[in-house]
Amino acid sequence: MATRRLKLFIIVGSLAGLVLTGCDADLSTDSTFPEKSRREVYQAGNAPDDTIFGKGGIFGDDDKSLQDGGGGGGLGVNAYLWRASLDTLAFIPLSSADPFGGVIITDWYSPPESPSERFKLTVYILDRRLRADGLRVSAFKQNRDTSNQWIPVELTPKVTTDIENAILTRARELRVAREGE
Repeated sequence: MATRRLKLFIIVGSLAGLVLTGCDADLSTDSTFPEKSRREVYQAGNAPDDTIFGKGGIFGDDDKSLQDGGGGGGLGVNAYLWRASLDTLAFIPLSSADPFGGVIITDWYSPPESPSERFKLTVYILDRRLRADGLRVSAFKQNRDTSNQWIPVELTPKVTTDIENAILTRARELRVAREGE
């Protein structure tokens, strides 16, 4: 029995050795590499306008976008609308503010004079230009019932329109102040 195992071990070992020696074949390979393709180097001032190195640069802060209150410095939304939104909502704690996507989400806020109701706002800045249709506000209200549960309450569209108008008024004030400098 032991001799049978020994023979099997020798046969398997020999076959493995033959297979591995077959891997030692001289396979000549071409060790030359293709030459690097020639790349154009853009110097300051000669880059085409439609590249990231062109007018406005990688952050998109060309003169026109800064004059219009556009993003500037990589801001994806109108700078006046963004600043005005933050100024208008300064009394409400923020849950999230994304200046690149143009979304401001507030936390739930209960006015001191009415602790049994609370509000939450979401502001969407949709454009890089200072325009009335470049802003949208969503408002949510909840009232506390007798069992201390918060119940959603429907708000009139006038509430969101009033908030949008307050933000737009502040944005206009910021723009006039900057133009006056």
